[in-house]
Amino acid sequence: MQPQYRAMEKDTRQRGVSAVFKLGMRAFALAVAALCYAANAGAWAQSPAPAPLEAYGATPAIELIQLSPSGELIARITVTGETRSLAVTRISTREDLFVGDISVIKVRDLRWIGEGRVLVVTSQTRNIASLGVPRSELFFGQVLDLETRRVVQVLDRTLDVLPVLYGPASVRNTSDGDTLFVRGVSTTNDQANLHRVDPRTGRGRSVAYMDSTTDDYVLDGEGEIIALSRYDERTGRWSLRLPQGSGHREVWTVDAPVDVPALLGLGRTPRTIVVSADRPDLAPDDAGSGPSEVLFEVNVDTGEWSRLPFEHDPDFLVHHPRTRLLVGGGRDEEAGVQYEFLDPQASRRWSSVERAFRGKAPRLVSWNDALSRVVVFTDTGEAGQYQLVDFDLRTADIVADAYPAIAPEQVGAVRSIHYAARDGLDIPGYLTLPPGVTDPSGLPLVVLAHGGPASRDVAGFDWWAQALASRGYAVLQANFRGSTGYGRAFLEAGYGEWGRKMQTDLSDGVRWLAAEGVIDPDRVCIVGASYGGYAAMAGLTLDSEVYRCGVAVAGVSDLRRMVNWEAEQSRHRNNQTVRYWNRFMGAARLNDRTLDDLSPAFLAASVDSPLLLIHGRDDTVVPIEQSRVMAEALRRAGKPVEFVELPGEDHWLSRSATRRQMLAETVRFLEANNPARRAD
Repeated sequence: MQPQYRAMEKDTRQRGVSAVFKLGMRAFALAVAALCYAANAGAWAQSPAPAPLEAYGATPAIELIQLSPSGELIARITVTGETRSLAVTRISTREDLFVGDISVIKVRDLRWIGEGRVLVVTSQTRNIASLGVPRSELFFGQVLDLETRRVVQVLDRTLDVLPVLYGPASVRNTSDGDTLFVRGVSTTNDQANLHRVDPRTGRGRSVAYMDSTTDDYVLDGEGEIIALSRYDERTGRWSLRLPQGSGHREVWTVDAPVDVPALLGLGRTPRTIVVSADRPDLAPDDAGSGPSEVLFEVNVDTGEWSRLPFEHDPDFLVHHPRTRLLVGGGRDEEAGVQYEFLDPQASRRWSSVERAFRGKAPRLVSWNDALSRVVVFTDTGEAGQYQLVDFDLRTADIVADAYPAIAPEQVGAVRSIHYAARDGLDIPGYLTLPPGVTDPSGLPLVVLAHGGPASRDVAGFDWWAQALASRGYAVLQANFRGSTGYGRAFLEAGYGEWGRKMQTDLSDGVRWLAAEGVIDPDRVCIVGASYGGYAAMAGLTLDSEVYRCGVAVAGVSDLRRMVNWEAEQSRHRNNQTVRYWNRFMGAARLNDRTLDDLSPAFLAASVDSPLLLIHGRDDTVVPIEQSRVMAEALRRAGKPVEFVELPGEDHWLSRSATRRQMLAETVRFLEANNPARRAD
C-alpha cells in the first residue's frame, strides 16, 4: 500500500530520467541496539541468560517467503552472515528444487511468475553519471526459471531502456500465460513507459506511454491499464484517468500539494479500482476524526465512487493472489495486526487461523491461489516464527524461525501503555521489559524514538527494543503526536511540532514512568534512527535535563539544510517532498531560517551529555552530511561526541556486518555513560 505520507525511512519515486530513481517501499527495519548489563541484581538473578549480541545484530534468517500459485512449492530468501540465498522447496517431499547464493546483494521483493519462475527484486546504491542520476537506491529484477535453472535480468537488452525498475513490478495471469509488467526508464527521452516483459529472456516490449507526470496505474487481469493517475510536482495537481476508447479520459482532479491521492489496485470486481483520497464531498460528517484520506471503490466504466464497506479503516489492503481483486485489509491495533475480510472465503479461512493462533496476533504472509494453504507469521512472546497452515489437512507446520538464536524465554514482555502529555493529549505506546521481569521498579530506561515521523511503533518483536531489554533496560516506544494509525486529528497534532510537542511527548513518557516507580529518572538515555535520530539529538539540546546520553543513527541535525537538499534532488525545488517537510517542521517557505532554532547543529553549545552519531555512507534518504555537520559543531563547541561512519551502508541498515558494528559501538557507549547495573 502506498504510504499516505512520505516517511523518512521510505524513498519516493522521483519522476523523469534526470531524477533520482527511488522505489516507494515499506519501511525496512532501521536500528541499532544499545546493550548493557542487567538492570538490578534482584531482577537479573531471576532472568534467563541473554542471547548473544550477534543474535540481535544479524538480519533475520528468513527475509522473504512466498507460496507458489499451486501451494506445492515455497520460495524463500535465507540469510547466513552476509550471504543471501534463494531456496525453492517442494513442500510434500521437502526436496530442494533450487538453492543458489545471491551473494551480498540486498533483496527487496520476492514473488512467483506462474508455477515455474521466481522474480527476485534487489537493490544497489549507485549513480548513473551519464544520465545525471545522483547516488541513489536503484532496483533491479532477476527471473529464475526452475526448469532450465537459468536467471535473466528484467529489461535486459531492451532497446534504449535502462535495466532498472521504475516502481514496483506487477504479475498478471493473462490469456497468454503469467506475465510480468514493469516500468522502464528510457535513455533517450523523458519517458518511463510500461513494459510487458518476456520472463524467458527478460526483454521488455513497451505497451503504454508514460511520461514523467504519470504517477501510478492499475492493471486488470489481462494486464490492460484500467486507471492512470498523473501528478504535477510543481503545481501539486493530481488527476485520475479512466478508459475511453483506446485511451484514457480525465474524470477527477484535485489540488494536492502534500496529501496526494493514491491508486491501490483493483477493487472487488474486475472493473473497479481502489483510490485513497481526501474527498469531503463523499465522506461522512464525522470524517474529521478518521484518516485524512478515505478508501473509495471506483467503477472505471461509470466513474461512480463509493466508500469501501470496512468497519475500521485499514492501514493496508489484501488482494487475491490469483485474480488480484480486493478481498480485505488489515490495521495495526495495540495487540497486533487485525484483519477484516470482505470476501467470504477469505474471511472464513482467516477466522480459523485466528482461532488456531489465539492470542498470537498472526500476520498473513502468503497464500496460494486456492486459499487452501497460507504462511503466517507470529512474534508475540517470541522472536518470530513462520508456519504453514494447510486447511485441507488441518495442520500447521513450522517453516522457519526469524531469529533462531533467540529463545522465547529470552524475549522480554511488551506492555501496551497510555499516558497524558502535558497538554492532556493521550499518548499511546509500548514498554518492553527485561526478560523475566514482571514487577518492574527503578529500572534504567532507554527512550527509543521511531522514525517517520509519520509512522508508528507496533506490537510484536522489535529486535532493537528486545536487544536493549535483554541487557536490563526498560524500553519506551512512544507513538508521539504526528504518528500514524490514530486518526486524522492525532496526525495533524504533529504538524509544526518537530523539536516541540513531538519532543516533549517523549519526555512526558519518562516522567510518567518515573511517577509510576517503573524507572529511575536519573538513568535515562534516548536513542533513535532517522527522525528518531533527530529526536535523540533534540533530546540533548532542546530537552536536555531528561537524558544522560544519546545515540543518533542517520539523524537530521540541520533542518534547513535537509529541506534544501531535498529540493535539489528534484527538477522542481517546489515539490511535494519539500512541502511535506515544511508542514511537519513548521517552516513557512523553503530556506526558512526559523528552522535553525530547532536544529541540533545550531544548538551544539547547549549539549552537556555525551552523544554518539552513527551514519551509513550510502544513505540516500538522510545524507551522511547531516551527522558530519553535527559532529563538527560539537567539536567546535568543545562538547563530547563520537562519530562512527559505516562504509557501504544505506539508510535501512541492510547489511548484517554494519548492524553488528553499530550494536557493538552502542553497547560500548551505553556501558560507559549509562550502565544498566548500579554501581555498589
